[in-house]
Amino acid sequence: MAGNTAAPEQARWSSKAAFVLAATGSAVGLGNLWRFPTEAGSNGGGAFVLLYVLCVVLIALPLLLAESLIGRHGQRSTIGSAVYLARQSGASPAWSLLAIVGLIANTAILTFYCVVAGWVIYFVGTSAADLIGAMGAGEPLRGAYGAQPVEQIQQMMPALFANPYLLVGLQLAFVVVTVWIVARGVKGGIEMAATWLMPAFFFLLIGITIYAAIIGDFAAAVTFLFTPDFERALQPGVLSAALGQAFFSLSLGGGAMIAFADTGVAIIAGLAIFPIVFSVGMEPNAGPTLMFQTLPSAFHAMPGGAIVGLLFFVLALFAALTSSVSLLEISVSWVKEKFGVSRGKAAIGIGVLVFLIGLLSALSFNVLADQRPIPFIPGFENATWFDAIDGVTGKLLLPLSGLITAIFIGWVADRKLVDAETGLSGGGLAAWRFLIAWLCPLAVFAILVIGLFPQLLP
Repeated sequence: MAGNTAAPEQARWSSKAAFVLAATGSAVGLGNLWRFPTEAGSNGGGAFVLLYVLCVVLIALPLLLAESLIGRHGQRSTIGSAVYLARQSGASPAWSLLAIVGLIANTAILTFYCVVAGWVIYFVGTSAADLIGAMGAGEPLRGAYGAQPVEQIQQMMPALFANPYLLVGLQLAFVVVTVWIVARGVKGGIEMAATWLMPAFFFLLIGITIYAAIIGDFAAAVTFLFTPDFERALQPGVLSAALGQAFFSLSLGGGAMIAFADTGVAIIAGLAIFPIVFSVGMEPNAGPTLMFQTLPSAFHAMPGGAIVGLLFFVLALFAALTSSVSLLEISVSWVKEKFGVSRGKAAIGIGVLVFLIGLLSALSFNVLADQRPIPFIPGFENATWFDAIDGVTGKLLLPLSGLITAIFIGWVADRKLVDAETGLSGGGLAAWRFLIAWLCPLAVFAILVIGLFPQLLP
């Protein structure tokens, strides 16, 4: 094995509970509340959920353990830890490509994530103004947006998209808050945010789910989410979407508990959203507008919708912030380690980069709406900048990082070092070994190829 240099000193958490809350917050975000219902609604409900759970258990979870042990062994940034393990295994440092691809993907996700979070801020504001108006009129339990017709409510999001200055301003506001939290460090920023936001998140999520079960069409939602159409499940697009969602949602996690928490929250979010959608006769396949057009219209038709609508978007904002903080922390840790700059300077520098690249996504709904940046990639012929960055990261870069990770840990890294870091033994270790060395690389490669070239199937 190669040289064994000491790991740099790392920031510490004040308690295990604080770490667990922060780790859960990193995995639980808009991927659960916005992207999961969007993908489930657009890909057949039960068929997508079945494939998503299988991808999490058989592919994403073994890879999470692999990524976790790399970081635990190296005690460095993602790239630094990968280089350290490669050198200790007598392998080329070029295997750090697994972390480089992942770092690029996570940073790219953050660029459009802040744009979507800006939409959430907008709806928090409109919902708060609506509730204040309802209370002033002595009708706090009325439906959202009062006497406005549904058609006018559904035009709120297109009106937002048509205003590039407002979109960019909201995006900038979210980036600034995220940078401020990360710049304060682990205890002063990240831990503080997670300790306050995550309990509030789970309280609101459970409360809204109970409300949806009582007021909404819960039976229809359960049928939609848990009755798979097996013919639909075999479609390449659904399989690729399920794998992409598993990687997108869990790209920040670490360990079985966090994976199961993330998956559970995604499914609970579906049980909170779809009963409301079905109860007012709306379709679940609205795509990315499900959360921002369909739900506000549904809250309009439901008793107490003014209150519940505000609580829902506050919940979404909490989820967005906990994940954006963790996404930014990944890049900041590497910049600090690589260039020796302070945490504050690293956070501001990456924040500026994220904002500037994110402008492509923010403006793809207005100024850049006609641009198609990657028409040469199958499946992305008509993708805007926003769609392209979302699709490439979730369906290509994150799975590619997972594929390289599986090959490196399963076949290249020193087996004794790896096995010692897993904490597994006996049958559990053997099962993980089989999954990481065989099933994960073969399945991810096959799904990547099928997703890009569906015409290859008979």
